[in-house]
Amino acid sequence: MADKSLNKTELVAALAGETGLSQTAVSGVIDAFFTTVAKTVAAGGKVTIPGWLAAESTETAARTGRNPQTGAEIKIPAGKRVKLTAGSKLKAAVK
Repeated sequence: MADKSLNKTELVAALAGETGLSQTAVSGVIDAFFTTVAKTVAAGGKVTIPGWLAAESTETAARTGRNPQTGAEIKIPAGKRVKLTAGSKLKAAVK
């Protein structure tokens, strides 16, 4: 981890080592977790893991933007975005 990033394969291996579960089982749990989060947020719900993170869908209004290369105005349509918020435990771990 020279670049200090952690991809899914490395995360699965680390969790398997911590829990004693197989990498296949851990990978299945991670996949199910993200599928559940995606379905919940897409349906307008909020997923909260107290102290760690919260994920929810937010509405954005239509607005006018600018093409940075040409300076021309462009219309940005209204839409939905995903908002992720770090919890207190995650923030404290980073300090």
